[in-house]
Amino acid sequence: MEILGNGELWAAYVADGEFKPYVWPIIGPTGKPFTREWPMGPGEGEKHDHPHQRSLWFTHGDVNGISFWEEAPGRGKTVHREFVTLEGGAKAVVVTRNDWVAPDGTVLLNDVRKLVFYPLGENRVIDFAIRLTAVADNVTFGDTKEGTFGLRVADSMTVDAKKGGKIVNSEGQEDKDAWGKKAKWVDYSGPVDSEIVGIAVLNHPSSFRFPTYWHVRTYGLFAANPFGWHDFVGRSDVSGAYTLGKGQSIELRYRVILHKGRTAEAKIPQLYEEYAAEPPLPLP
Repeated sequence: MEILGNGELWAAYVADGEFKPYVWPIIGPTGKPFTREWPMGPGEGEKHDHPHQRSLWFTHGDVNGISFWEEAPGRGKTVHREFVTLEGGAKAVVVTRNDWVAPDGTVLLNDVRKLVFYPLGENRVIDFAIRLTAVADNVTFGDTKEGTFGLRVADSMTVDAKKGGKIVNSEGQEDKDAWGKKAKWVDYSGPVDSEIVGIAVLNHPSSFRFPTYWHVRTYGLFAANPFGWHDFVGRSDVSGAYTLGKGQSIELRYRVILHKGRTAEAKIPQLYEEYAAEPPLPLP
């Protein structure tokens, strides 16, 4: 499904991905894509690594011992079941239901997810909320860094590209020091076609285990992960695993802001405070 703003393509929700739904492309306020093209497109000049990192997605690397993160035989799949809501206009709304299916066909859990696309000043915003509900008797999200709400930024924006890429979080930690840290928000900025732009991801206070840990890498992976404790703190005596009994749920919420300029220019701390003061994005 294409998301349009003023008749221009802003994004597309791809429901029929082989292993999971994802959002691609994602066009920022400069009119350029802010996330990596490959493997959905040829990705000329981009690194062709981590083929499971598809622009913007939601999965986890250990659900009852099964990885839904990688894309390969023997891995789990998040299967689109239905569109609940499709609305255009000033705020485009996409609501879907999905099943998390083990390699043997067993449905472990389902989710309802809501994405709202709209302008905020000169920024473009994607609000994301998801409710995960156990279908099996017990569903455990294992402690692994491979998760969960993820983006892969444009290659030119990455810190490793050495073109001016920068990671900053709400605690003042930067670049590789922001990896594995808890934060209310993280902003990843850098050049796209010679213009400095950024993607900020904000974690709403209503979200499960707020503030979340961040699996944000200098090569371009940008993910919020509330489960990967032992990897992030570097200790084997802690665990972020979490088990849902049949019918039990958790909810997570994020705001993605596509902006021009660096973190301070885009007023990300102020925008976070405004977001945090809003009521949680409701789910059906």
